[in-house]
Amino acid sequence: MAHVETSTEGHILLIRINRAEKYNALSPEMYHDMGKALMRLNSDPELRVAVLYAEGKHFTAGVELDKWAPIFGSGNAFPVGEDEIDPMGLTGERHTKPVIIAVQGYCFTWGVEILLNTEIRVAARDTQFQMLEVQRGLYPCGGATLRLPVEAGWGNAQRVLLTGERWSAEDAYRWGMIQELVEPGEQFNKAMEIAQSVAKAAPLGVQGVLKATRFSAAHPHDQDASVQQFMADLKPVMQSEDAAEGVNSFMERREAVFKGR
Repeated sequence: MAHVETSTEGHILLIRINRAEKYNALSPEMYHDMGKALMRLNSDPELRVAVLYAEGKHFTAGVELDKWAPIFGSGNAFPVGEDEIDPMGLTGERHTKPVIIAVQGYCFTWGVEILLNTEIRVAARDTQFQMLEVQRGLYPCGGATLRLPVEAGWGNAQRVLLTGERWSAEDAYRWGMIQELVEPGEQFNKAMEIAQSVAKAAPLGVQGVLKATRFSAAHPHDQDASVQQFMADLKPVMQSEDAAEGVNSFMERREAVFKGR
């Protein structure tokens, strides 16, 4: 039985984690299946956004450490195949279209790290976050040391990374890690609502925003390079059918219908 399942709803790719009986513990096979799903998101022109969510009371209680320990010890913890995108966003190509995540209950270790590699995050109010690696004799290697200090602030990140303490959904919302807090059971619906708004927007524009913001984040002290990047990439977008549709819909006082070309 596959523990990572995909389906589509219009232009939205649904990535469903379905191993609730094991608290959605991450196996290497699940990691690779998520990588294949993200490659599908990148390569299918009909797909504009993805929603990542998990079945059961908890998003995840962590990884299958007995299976991952030798992989972590190899020095190449997250190898991806040619038909995969690293779900943690650490090696190789990244997803080029937005990913929205919905979490609930326990969201531990890899759950936090994959969340930090998504664009928009929805959490149920009962969500508890934890990076407990230092309590297991290792430390995070899926991106938390890179991204959590930026997302949550240096002191907040160090507090939870160095102690392995849990933090609440309210903490995460206050720190800026989470964009929406909802009642338990409503997290998927809210994520889909946001995804539908993204899917209605101009796909080339959405992808341009994601590329430009990532470039700027990677070059925080070089504004000129960021301006050059987004202006160069804007030119072909302005020559697209969607840009013409945007102008026409404005002139005709109607909602635009974008085709991604």
